Amino acid sequence: MAEQAPAESGRSAVDDLLPLTLSRPGEALTRARAVLAARPGPRAASVAHQAAGIVLREFGDVEAGVRELRVAVRLARRSGLAEREADVLAALGVGLVYSGRTAAGLAAFDRAVSLSDGVLKAQVLYRRSTVLWTLGRHPAALEDARHAVTVLSRAGDKLWTARTLNVRGLIYTALGAPGRADADFDAAVRLFAETGQVLEAIYPVENRARPALAAGDLPAALAYLDEAAARYRPLDVVTTGLSIERCTVLLAAGLAADALAEADAAVQAIESSHGRHTKKAQLLVTAANCALAATQPQAALDWAQSAQRLYRSQRSALWAARAALVVVRARYAAGQSSVALLRRADQVCVALADAGADDEAQAHLLAGRVALDLGRRAAAARHFSAAAGSLRRGPPLSRVSGWVSRALQAQAADDPRRLLAACRRGLAVLDEHRFTLGASELRAQATAHGAELALLAQRHAARSGPPRLLLAWSERWRATALAVPPVRPAADSELTDGLVALRAATRLLETARQRGTATATLRREQQRLESLVRACALRTRGGGGAAPGGIDVAELLDELGAAELIEIVDIDGLLHVLICAAGMVRRFTAGRTADAARAADFARFALRRLARARPGDDPGSVLAVLAESGARLEQTLLGPAAGCLRGGPVIIVPPGRLHAIPWTLIPALRDRPVSVAPSARAWLQARRTRPPVDRRVVLARGPGLASDGAEVTALAGLYDDATVLAGGEATTQRVLHAIDGAWLAHIAAHGTFRADSPLFSSLRLHDGALTVYDFERLEQAPYRMLLPSCDSGVQAPAGADELLGLVAGLLPLGTAGIVAAIVPINDEAAVPAMLELHRHLRAGQTIAESLRRVRQERADDPVMHATAASLVALGAA
Repeated sequence: MAEQAPAESGRSAVDDLLPLTLSRPGEALTRARAVLAARPGPRAASVAHQAAGIVLREFGDVEAGVRELRVAVRLARRSGLAEREADVLAALGVGLVYSGRTAAGLAAFDRAVSLSDGVLKAQVLYRRSTVLWTLGRHPAALEDARHAVTVLSRAGDKLWTARTLNVRGLIYTALGAPGRADADFDAAVRLFAETGQVLEAIYPVENRARPALAAGDLPAALAYLDEAAARYRPLDVVTTGLSIERCTVLLAAGLAADALAEADAAVQAIESSHGRHTKKAQLLVTAANCALAATQPQAALDWAQSAQRLYRSQRSALWAARAALVVVRARYAAGQSSVALLRRADQVCVALADAGADDEAQAHLLAGRVALDLGRRAAAARHFSAAAGSLRRGPPLSRVSGWVSRALQAQAADDPRRLLAACRRGLAVLDEHRFTLGASELRAQATAHGAELALLAQRHAARSGPPRLLLAWSERWRATALAVPPVRPAADSELTDGLVALRAATRLLETARQRGTATATLRREQQRLESLVRACALRTRGGGGAAPGGIDVAELLDELGAAELIEIVDIDGLLHVLICAAGMVRRFTAGRTADAARAADFARFALRRLARARPGDDPGSVLAVLAESGARLEQTLLGPAAGCLRGGPVIIVPPGRLHAIPWTLIPALRDRPVSVAPSARAWLQARRTRPPVDRRVVLARGPGLASDGAEVTALAGLYDDATVLAGGEATTQRVLHAIDGAWLAHIAAHGTFRADSPLFSSLRLHDGALTVYDFERLEQAPYRMLLPSCDSGVQAPAGADELLGLVAGLLPLGTAGIVAAIVPINDEAAVPAMLELHRHLRAGQTIAESLRRVRQERADDPVMHATAASLVALGAA
């Protein structure tokens, strides 16, 4: 909120305090205190108290600011200057509304308007439009803002015109006019640049994220917020508003955990600083939405109820209704579906409709869900019909929500044709949205917004459709992020420099840990650089293009030949197995997803134990655990389908959370060539990838391996013209340059999987970590990639059924076949295993067939057996 003394006769140096309040607030407060210490007359004292009140109101304690402004009003009256009183009353009105005393604040504005005219009146109206916007009274706010812009621009007052354009942009955004809003913000940025208002010039930059988000441009929204944050940082001011905007954008991006962390920190900060009530209430609603997205309904309920109490005291009907909506959503998420909840949801729908809120559709969707749960189909249909009004207007995610409503409406009416049509249309909208995203993380996380549509179609197909229909709908929303053409941000110097700096910081951190010296400062620097790199990647824009479709089942069956593709589908925690072979698709029901995950954990534990085995250890008990785990995996993952397999190669397409499975421990798969793919479509893409004409081989070795990467030296003798990078030559830049477009790349290096941030999963080279972000800078990934590194094949589930990790980053870049490890492996055992693998590859075998030969030839060696079982073949080469 901005202030400035009215134009009046007898100006003095004290009047410069007010423009300073939102340019250099700390300096303004210090100077105001100095003026008051000199015991000035009523007018000067009024200005000084007003300046102090504005700074405290905006950046410190709102109540303390109100007290200062009340004193300023009394002194203004003593001065006998009506314009001085009007200006301070407007400042007080803002403070009263911010502190929750809405009626008193609006009364102060009415008095200020009656005491002013001309430019001063326009300045008062600007401030009133700001609080009316805050309270959700958008038409009244727009009327004030329009009048103020007209008067101020005619008067040539650039500063106040910029301020009013900024708030008018906020009002236009709330009224669903993002184009007008962005034009106002852009004009405000230019005018502020001419006035020297350092702090206020940041506000329209931050606010431009709103129309960008409304237009579905997430990279632009993130870029505006990052720019605003960088400009706020040296000013050391409270940035609650920025946190609210970031949470909103992060939620739209599917980054619920990031949004919740941001919201939680902002709530703690505003509570400790006694920040203004209106902003605190808005933050609490935002935090509640973040908690809901992060599946924490109790935290959401607590925050939303606190916001409700604040909004009731402020008499803000719009925001009180929004808080009530989050309360109902939290109760529903906690499983409290009831007649009373439906009645409350109906009331929220009415309240939001009366306030003209853009989230009325969300309330109807929720009410429809509750009604459907209670068996009240007519009520559910009515609400779903109202919610479906958003399917043709608004941001992409609002339109997706509208199609969800239409699909649920069709489900309630038992109309499968309309149900599948709605699912198809909604997923197409989301496909178009994801093509605007350049970051693989955002593309993967965005699929969460379509998870319900895909699940509705899958449920229908599993219940009453042929197996081919279930396959088609499972493929429609599985690993779709890999089908989006990759965007390589190689030209982004900030990203490139950030990766170089991160490698240097990580190397220093590792050295400090080895020496036992302090690491806290180095760890903070590493985290800062990781945040910078990730932020750069998230701002990458997509390349556009047509949305990917589903899969042609007949085409897939023709391509399989003698192979069998097993697609495992998780529907409500139960696994359905689709066997695609011999021109047919057959469906079986297997076990529970949770049971399969537990069996996989046991198997990986046993493999890790064998990898750490020492001479003299008895491996018998561990081998027994492996055998038992294999039987459990077969029962839960395949069920009766295991007995229906033929004898040829097998391609496994598992759900995202079941990718890190030692598949060859399963008895039915033990003696088969087995490969894994994130989707049947990804397998088809890999199968059709043509190897490069130049059969260039690259062998690289990282530091610190127990075997010293001995296979690299041995393998160099097998290939006449192999490029060998070891020691100081095995740097990230040289390795990336060498493997770009290679026929085969083999990197022997320590691998690290980062569950907290999968795109920082890495291979350790001479100059530090080679991460997924580095791989994404390749023009063309190697045709074949061998990564006998610990956890190199582990990937994190993301979004609906997506994967993030080292190998997921390579597949869309053109890698047709990958060997990777799903657990830490024995470095020394990996050497002979890799030598034998290369021997079979050179003989013309596929990766899956070569791994099968390695398993067979070393079946009598427990450690080699564990090493071979820990390696998986991904893709089709």
